[in-house]
Amino acid sequence: MFLRSLPVFILALACFCLLPLPEVRALDPVADAPGLGSRAAVLLDAATGTLLYTKNQHEIIPPASLTKLMTIHLALNEVKAGRLSLDEPMSPPRESWAINQPPRSSLMFLAAGQQVSLRELLLGLAIPSGNDAAVAVALCIAPSVEAFAALMNQEARRIGLVNTHFVEPSGISEYNYTTALEFARFCGVYLSLHPETLTELHSVPEFAYPKTENVGAAYRNRPGTIVQYNHNQLLGEVEGVDGLKTGYIDEAGYNIALTAERKDTRFIAVLLGAPAGYGGAQIRDEDGRKLLAWGFDHFKTLRPETGPLPPLRIWKGRTDWVPVVPGEPLEFTVYAERGTSLYQELVLIDPVVAPLPADSIMGTLVLSDEIGELRRIPLVTTEAVQAGTWWKRLRDGLALFFRSLARRGGGIGQGAGSS
Repeated sequence: MFLRSLPVFILALACFCLLPLPEVRALDPVADAPGLGSRAAVLLDAATGTLLYTKNQHEIIPPASLTKLMTIHLALNEVKAGRLSLDEPMSPPRESWAINQPPRSSLMFLAAGQQVSLRELLLGLAIPSGNDAAVAVALCIAPSVEAFAALMNQEARRIGLVNTHFVEPSGISEYNYTTALEFARFCGVYLSLHPETLTELHSVPEFAYPKTENVGAAYRNRPGTIVQYNHNQLLGEVEGVDGLKTGYIDEAGYNIALTAERKDTRFIAVLLGAPAGYGGAQIRDEDGRKLLAWGFDHFKTLRPETGPLPPLRIWKGRTDWVPVVPGEPLEFTVYAERGTSLYQELVLIDPVVAPLPADSIMGTLVLSDEIGELRRIPLVTTEAVQAGTWWKRLRDGLALFFRSLARRGGGIGQGAGSS
């Protein structure tokens, strides 16, 4: 087993050396973080990417059927690009038929003579976790499963996942690999691009296939419909859970990618490697319950509203004023007891002299609560300002000179303005 996995390990090490992981923000840990039975786990704030909990976050583990989230992601990208239709019927290719899948595969039961839509295939991926559906989706996009796996890896690199690799689209192979941190970050990208999947795919409780419209005329009276249920046992059981995907293979154990939202805060939890033996699924689910409960007990997302910011005075430019906006998203993660009341202060550079490129940092928005400072957000210009005419530069230069004299004489300190 070790020798078979050695090339995978070498490739992962090479990727790690060549492409550093993008920076992830984290809050200081709190004392009562839960102990988990899963080998690796991560909890993120979905809105901000802030890292809230880690256990063996960089350990390389096969994702199993969590792989199908990347397959769904690529399919939805094709739909949004206009290259695929969600509802146009197609014949599932021979390679995707249920009878041609590896032993012990989870299936949506594709077969010869059927007509199926991409929407049904995506439901077959999300709910019963059909390996046949994964192959069918892959062959909608690429000429072979291998070519589709290359697209999966290309997308992983584009997102910045350097310790994630795929060899096929269903997750049945032990040679797919990822880490808890990277897969949680991928889930964040996935949810930001495809938020509709939570209601349309991942929280749907059951899936029935094939139906009358999927089979040939000879089987219309007896289509052999099989009803299967969502493998995510925390749906409807844990408050706010509405996705995402479970997975299992012997080499990985039990995995789950979870997301839940409560009171305008959404978390992403990824747990990999709960024990493969008896009771492993229960350990994985209990880990998910504990991690989400702990997260919502201790953290929340703040989304401050600043309103329009005043324009910034520019000297010696072609214009006298330039708009400024926050240079980073306003939402941020805080401890649950913080931010009940929120106070804002503008600290602006003064004076500002043209020429000035767009996106220049011109000050800071300081956010505080009754306990103290919470966050500083840079303020940037929205447009470039060119130098003014010689006359404008001369006039503004004289104005700045007399302004500085007045400030020194009156004892007014230079710099910060606030509101």
